[in-house]
Amino acid sequence: MALRVACIGGGPGGLFFSTLFKQTVPDAEVVLFERNQATDAFGFGVVFSDATLNRINDADPVVRNGLRDFGTHWEDIEVWLKGEQKSFTGNGMAAIYRKTLLKLMQDRAAEVGVDMRFGQYVPDLSQLDDFDLIVGADGANSSTREQLGESLGHTAETATAKFIWFGTTYKFSGLTFVHRQSEFGNFAVHGYPISDDLSTFIVETDEETWRKAGLDEFDASQPPGPSDLKTQRFLEKLFAEDIAGEPLVANNSRWANFRTRRTRSWHKGNVVLLGDAVHTAHFSVGSGTKMAMEDAISLVREVAAHQDDLELAFTNYEAERQPQVAKIQNQARGGLSWWEHFARYYNSFEPTQFTFHFFSRSIDIDKIRQRDPELVASAEQEWLARHGSTPLETPLGAGSVAFTGRQLVVAEQDRKLTLTGPGGSIPLTTDPADADANTGLLLIAPDTEAGLAATFEHLPAEAALVVIQGGNPFTRVLLSEEARLGRGLTSVIVDDQGPASALTLVLSGRADAVAVQGAEATNA
Repeated sequence: MALRVACIGGGPGGLFFSTLFKQTVPDAEVVLFERNQATDAFGFGVVFSDATLNRINDADPVVRNGLRDFGTHWEDIEVWLKGEQKSFTGNGMAAIYRKTLLKLMQDRAAEVGVDMRFGQYVPDLSQLDDFDLIVGADGANSSTREQLGESLGHTAETATAKFIWFGTTYKFSGLTFVHRQSEFGNFAVHGYPISDDLSTFIVETDEETWRKAGLDEFDASQPPGPSDLKTQRFLEKLFAEDIAGEPLVANNSRWANFRTRRTRSWHKGNVVLLGDAVHTAHFSVGSGTKMAMEDAISLVREVAAHQDDLELAFTNYEAERQPQVAKIQNQARGGLSWWEHFARYYNSFEPTQFTFHFFSRSIDIDKIRQRDPELVASAEQEWLARHGSTPLETPLGAGSVAFTGRQLVVAEQDRKLTLTGPGGSIPLTTDPADADANTGLLLIAPDTEAGLAATFEHLPAEAALVVIQGGNPFTRVLLSEEARLGRGLTSVIVDDQGPASALTLVLSGRADAVAVQGAEATNA
């Protein structure tokens, strides 16, 4: 008997799954339910990096052909701030208007025989009892997931930064990050072209700035549809110079906080979930649609191979996709954190170091150099002009000690902790009360971001320097930046990842110096 498949949700993930399944199992009945009309599309652009498209293109050419015929492509990412424009090349990407992509995918689904039912909401899964397989592809606020209950182990972590999604008739040349400081605080844009006459225009800011600017007055609890026009006018004025006076375009545009969603189990009974319904990653990594479509590829393959054993199909699907998604989410956390703190970086760094700090948030200097040696050269030349030495050979004063380089060693001598390097050594204490102008504090970073606030309380008002170890690379950096950029202290990160990592940490301004422990440094 032919399999009867219901897919809830008509976004890219649901459409791709339905199309692929009908192609792979032609005798199956595939019905897609979408609560909105076929022509409804919230949001603006969808972005794909060149490196991630191969698997999707191999499964079905609809995205490749759509990007070729209706999309835009670029190699450079640009950062605009303080009157300067910096670029990072070697980052091939393409974007397409979401509305255009959905129409192409709907046409493709119809071509292969998917029964698409628009304007049909499924508030109760019992309505679909006569289907053998139910796929929930209904987005981050998935009703399907909610109906399956707490046994899935779903969690959502809310970011502190506020964001709002507009379009603009200004045509950016590629992915562009624009920073502006207003009288209320800092705002930043993720802008990129999605057609010949429209660009995506996502704005982020911190909550304090958002409130000071009076942008918290729109009632975001009302149903989708109305947009925040006060914010639209405010941002059009703030970024007028950057978008040549062009208007912003609203489409259900309202402020929100990004929520990173994780789910332990992606299925229950004959119901399985994909895409944003079970996982999200901050839009700065541009992977949401890609992840949903790759979920669809894996799920189609496994269900087609195990039609008589859906539990096995779902288990194989999760075993393949969950580690891949977790990797992207871990990478995205660093990007999300950067956007939560971008005002601090804007205020602390000049444009070149700011740009290097931004692009090194998830990759080290060697990988950046492979893509764009000129960006690395400009960052190194600016440092040399400012300090007279290369980053790791630049002198560093700490109390009465003047280190002649920035690669140091944490060691125990005569049962006392010290920080040693070329030029001398300085005693360390683990008690913040004992830190002073000639004594450094050794501070243990927490294992998770949730523990940072409590650790910040241990930062002293005065210390020769703060040495940060333990935790993980992410928490060590955030603790170091709080010490260095937030409190004006000299910070040293204990890092054993090698010369490229050490150089990246210092050149980017994440730390003043890098240390290794004991014997590890002898061979460094």
